[in-house]
Amino acid sequence: QQNGKPHFYEKPIVESFEEAPLHVMVFTYMGYGIGTLFGYLRDFLRNSGIEKCNAAVEREEQKDFVPLYQNFENFYTRNIYMRIRDNWNRPICSAPGPLFDVMERVSDDYNWTFRFTGRIIKDVINMGSYNFLGLAVRYDESMRTVKDVLEEYGVGVASTRHEMGTLNKHKELEDLVAQFLNVEAAMVFGMGFATNSMNIPALVGKGCLILSDELNHASLVLGARLSGATIRIFKHNNMQSLEKLLRDAVIYGQPRTRRAWKKILIMVEGVYSMEGSIVNLPQIVALKKKYKAYLYIDEAHSIGSVGPTGRGVVEFFGMDPQDVDVFMGTFTKSFGASGGYIAGRKDLVDYLRVHSHSAVYATSMSPPIAEQIIRSMKFIMGLDGTTQGLKRVRQLAKNTRYFRQRLNEMGFIIYGNEESPVVPLLLYMPGKVAAFARHLLNRKIGVVVVGFPATPLAEARARFCVSAAHTREMLDTVLEALDEMGDLLHLKYSRNKKSARPELYDETSFELDD
Repeated sequence: QQNGKPHFYEKPIVESFEEAPLHVMVFTYMGYGIGTLFGYLRDFLRNSGIEKCNAAVEREEQKDFVPLYQNFENFYTRNIYMRIRDNWNRPICSAPGPLFDVMERVSDDYNWTFRFTGRIIKDVINMGSYNFLGLAVRYDESMRTVKDVLEEYGVGVASTRHEMGTLNKHKELEDLVAQFLNVEAAMVFGMGFATNSMNIPALVGKGCLILSDELNHASLVLGARLSGATIRIFKHNNMQSLEKLLRDAVIYGQPRTRRAWKKILIMVEGVYSMEGSIVNLPQIVALKKKYKAYLYIDEAHSIGSVGPTGRGVVEFFGMDPQDVDVFMGTFTKSFGASGGYIAGRKDLVDYLRVHSHSAVYATSMSPPIAEQIIRSMKFIMGLDGTTQGLKRVRQLAKNTRYFRQRLNEMGFIIYGNEESPVVPLLLYMPGKVAAFARHLLNRKIGVVVVGFPATPLAEARARFCVSAAHTREMLDTVLEALDEMGDLLHLKYSRNKKSARPELYDETSFELDD
């Protein structure tokens, strides 16, 4: 809200999910098919003793035991992922700012093991970290309060929130989060993943229904499964799919007994981390109100990064925070820290203080981490007496639009909303995934590449995270390299068709699985 009045998002929601040309998909599946055939051949050679097997094997003493895992479950890792494994888990030896340092490593056995060369690749442009507002940086004098808290409180709490682990810093942070989100109360937790997976089971259980977006994060999926509630999936951001599930849930109730569901909980994310899309919040809120359901929104990637003042998708669409029943977010992205929060009505938060598994069993948030979040949030809100936080939010939006527009003009297929700082660039073929990341690192550009099983088999991609700390010169350097890489690897697949994945938005009829 601005000057006490809601800011309404008036522009049409523009999201692109362009489909690849047919020949690209054919070659992608052929690549996986050929890789699978050679995988079987190499497994045969390993089992015959012709080729050395570097993978973990069961000990001879346990040969008559039931195996801990099936050998085929490791087939993909052993024969495809292992060949391109050098593109992941790269060790960083500096703060994850707009530039960072990477420890060089090489492999002498085709990526089964690595050794460090002792060389440091300095000043690599960081296009992979979730450092949206550039607050995860080296120590400077503005972090003096974090150092003071470290000296006063130490590093660890060594207790849970229910016992001796609730500090005045936690209470200060929770009050500030509630003020930032314009809600009644908030509770903070030491781990972002556990904020979802350990709190959802406290909110719903047997006899409840969860309606989950098909692209929800693994923490939401795990929390939903642990809850024991019935889970049904709706197509990503598709209101027709969601409404059909809501209507059927109200009409038919629970299976067999036909009793009404105790609760119906809609679970969505603000910004989807693999697709770069933004939730269609106004329509979801309308459906929630129409069918008397609850809404749980995960703002891990959207809090601090979208909205006129960085307050997430509710502010982005100019909506009332009371329209959302459960706010969840993490401090690991925009705030340069760790942990997460649940926020909303005071009675909800008070209930979680008693029943949350994280509050009962997990160690409390480290005091210096809490202070880092406090100073970051005050910086964004302008409570530090400057407007630098607001300028960072606006700079992030400007950088995001510039980067996406240039990639579109070059002819790449990129997914997501034009306002999303998460920018997936589609690569498709597994061989190109490896070549893309290796070539860019040689040009001192660090990127995250993602493939199956984190994405659909044929939709491997590079995921760029734009930061307010990126200068125009940095972005132009990256864009110039991407332009050359697109020509070298033939990655410019776009035919400039909007939403060529119509099932995400336009389907009107759906069949529920039994």
